[in-house]
Amino acid sequence: MHEREAEVRSAVQAIEALTRPAGTGVGELLLYTGAAGLGKTAMLTEVRRTAKRAGCTVLFARGGQRQCHEPFHVVRQLVRPVLSALSADERAEVFGPWEDIVGPAAGLRPPGGQLDPQGVRDGLDFVLTRLVQLRSPLAVLVDDLHWADPESLGWLAGFAVRARELPALLVLACRDEFPDDALALQRGLTERADRRHELRPLQPASVTHLVRAALGAQAEDAFCRHVWAVTGGNPYETAALLREVADQRLDPVEESTGLLRELAATARGMTLRHWLDRLGPTALRFAWAASVLDTDIRPDLAAAICAQGPETAAQSVQELRRHRVLTGTSAGRLEFVHPLVAASVYRSMPPATRTGMHGVAAVEIENAGLGLLAASRHLLEILPEEDGSIVDKLRRAAREHLAIGAPGAAQRCLRRAISEPPADQDRASVLYELGCSALLTDPATTVNQLRLALADPYGLDPGLRVDATFRLAQALAHSNRLGEAAALCAEEAARTPQGPGRLRLEVAHFMFSSFRSEDEDGPGLSRRLARFHRMLDTVGLAFTDVDAADPGTGPAPRGEAVFERDGLAHAVAVLRCWDLTLRGADRARALALAESALPGGRLPRSLGWTNTTWGFELPGILGLSYLYADRVDRAEELFTEAVRAYEVAGWSGGHLGFAHLLTGMLRFRCGVLAEAEDHLRRALRSAARIGPGTPLHWDAVGALAETLAARGRLDEALELAREHAYGPPYPSVMVLPDAPTLYGRLLLARGDAPGAAEVLTAAGAALDARGWRNTVWAPWLGHLARAVAPDRPDRARELAEEAVRRAREAGTASAVGSALRLCAAVHEPPRAAELLTEAVRHLERSPARYEHAIALVDLGEALGAAAPAARTALTRGLELAGRCGADGLAARARGLLRPGAQG
Repeated sequence: MHEREAEVRSAVQAIEALTRPAGTGVGELLLYTGAAGLGKTAMLTEVRRTAKRAGCTVLFARGGQRQCHEPFHVVRQLVRPVLSALSADERAEVFGPWEDIVGPAAGLRPPGGQLDPQGVRDGLDFVLTRLVQLRSPLAVLVDDLHWADPESLGWLAGFAVRARELPALLVLACRDEFPDDALALQRGLTERADRRHELRPLQPASVTHLVRAALGAQAEDAFCRHVWAVTGGNPYETAALLREVADQRLDPVEESTGLLRELAATARGMTLRHWLDRLGPTALRFAWAASVLDTDIRPDLAAAICAQGPETAAQSVQELRRHRVLTGTSAGRLEFVHPLVAASVYRSMPPATRTGMHGVAAVEIENAGLGLLAASRHLLEILPEEDGSIVDKLRRAAREHLAIGAPGAAQRCLRRAISEPPADQDRASVLYELGCSALLTDPATTVNQLRLALADPYGLDPGLRVDATFRLAQALAHSNRLGEAAALCAEEAARTPQGPGRLRLEVAHFMFSSFRSEDEDGPGLSRRLARFHRMLDTVGLAFTDVDAADPGTGPAPRGEAVFERDGLAHAVAVLRCWDLTLRGADRARALALAESALPGGRLPRSLGWTNTTWGFELPGILGLSYLYADRVDRAEELFTEAVRAYEVAGWSGGHLGFAHLLTGMLRFRCGVLAEAEDHLRRALRSAARIGPGTPLHWDAVGALAETLAARGRLDEALELAREHAYGPPYPSVMVLPDAPTLYGRLLLARGDAPGAAEVLTAAGAALDARGWRNTVWAPWLGHLARAVAPDRPDRARELAEEAVRRAREAGTASAVGSALRLCAAVHEPPRAAELLTEAVRHLERSPARYEHAIALVDLGEALGAAAPAARTALTRGLELAGRCGADGLAARARGLLRPGAQG
């Protein structure tokens, strides 16, 4: 370890900090960087020995240049040895509820259903945290991180943040050779490193020491100096050159220096001729087979790949060990003595030989029972030959990659399958699978591939075509292209024969249309949805739906059959319920539809949170319909089930983020503001991982800003909105809560009444044109009244009273109470007190505790200090505000309760 004293000392200090007594050890991130051959592998070997001597549980892995596309390759090297050695009780303790999710990625159980990548990362965090508790202190070492597979690298980058909170030391070694799509992760790890060391070339004195250690003390100074000059002080190249010098029996004297540059080039280049001369053809073929396997090499597999019997293979291994090409591991495997040797051997293969060996490797790995997950990377390296069996294997491998949470690997397999190419009749199906594999991670790829699948001249079978259309529409919707999504479903439905497939597309058209914030004929869409619902004749509600008929027409036609396939009946009932909710219709009608969608009081399977027939939007809007109808018990059941379903399924990305959004909105409505903030911050973190501008991002920012303002942290709410560009232009999808309305409210809270009035006026005009009159989701009327009250008090009262009228039409206690409270804000005290008294009566019967608290404080202020009821209202308001976590409101109530504060 010449000239590495500081680096070794840093590792020793980190291990000492990790192994402090009485559970006081702290974790760090130790990073070694440097060019190839500068000693990073040797450093990690030394750290590994030191950590073991200190009593650490050591997890070790190495990235592989040819295994960088094998998903979770590094993760499996790290965790499989220690996890597979646990007892049954220890295993249950470490995995907890995550075994079905982490097990396939860790290589400890076969893949199951498709997993969300973020869920797998979260599960790995859980397992490593539990493992730290069981096997503390823990040292996690990864060499050649620049060759880590994307799935492992993504997890490591996140775990590096948590490692500081645990008695876990993370030691990484890498070159500055990360692929472009991993540069952000590299920067993040570099910035987080507690100790970072960039290894430098050796100085002449150290090289002289190495020369004389290898060739004898008689090596002349000039010779040693020239060795340093031609190797640049690179430790690996120095050692390789010295082996060449020894093999050539070159005297280490000044007269020999003229030959060093040529020998160094030979040692560095290691061409086919070099390896043939050194190893001979038999041992070289085994080395080639080993280089195809890359790391953690099974001797029997390498022998099978190069077609060598046991005796010949054993002789090859012996020869390769003698020439310092391969070495053994404690697990009975082989590995190259250095990654540069492995790379050199691999590059020395003629292209045809390399391709052929990868093809044989794919077969032998599968025959050995290691599965397509391990074999698939070799299939990517063989030449296309229009082989249907290869296409089939790549498609099956893609499904297995999706089942361990590796959509990127699945897409590589499917793209390779396309280039094979598949048979004409299978091409559209492969394109469909490629599009679906990217649905949650890359909507643009989904759109492109599914459009190609739908346009393929051989086409998809009818059922698959319907599903491809629906998934394409989903991808368009997630890309803020709702209009295209709705139009696509309508166009495809028109060309689809009568039957369940056509009905599904028609329902999808209504679903995507119902989420559009702007529609040229919103009321007409509502009527068409009502007529479609009546046509299905699935619910059998005992009321006459006046919306089902266009003006001037008779009753809507009734369907002759009941269609239950794919949950059509329940899906349409949910959409109809949501439409009535947004329009501010009588809650009884909306609730009747909601109940009809819950046979036995539970979500039907077709509307389940993890069911892909319709997506998560339908159960989500069903729960929101209950929330806006003051049935928070039903909403809580649904949203709790959503969180549980996504956690169990390992869907920790956008799905779980949406579930936390819904739960946060529920908690806000019920006045549990601290819990609301927690859930909404989780939703925002999920949205941030997906990217800005998505519907979840808009929803989470708006709902969190509203919650922060309710807690009395207006400046923080305004800063959040500014940071995330919450304001015009707005997305085409509706936002929860309504984005223009909330933006106007924030302007009003900031003191910009004219700006708020302008924004809220435009918001109200758009909502009225759309036919959406829900005063809870979009309370623009009441806040516009507050904005114009100073200059136009009469107009303000008209607006506020219209809001009350609309709220009474809906019939929910929280809607009426909230509208009355806002109406009171634009009236003088006598009338204001009357309105607030009525508001309190309504809100007492509602779940909206925060609104109730505001109304009580407003009532106390309106009654004035002289009224005995004022202190009662203020005291009740203060108590309720405290329980809600509304610190700003509580401070206001305390101020009003001080002697002399009113009047």
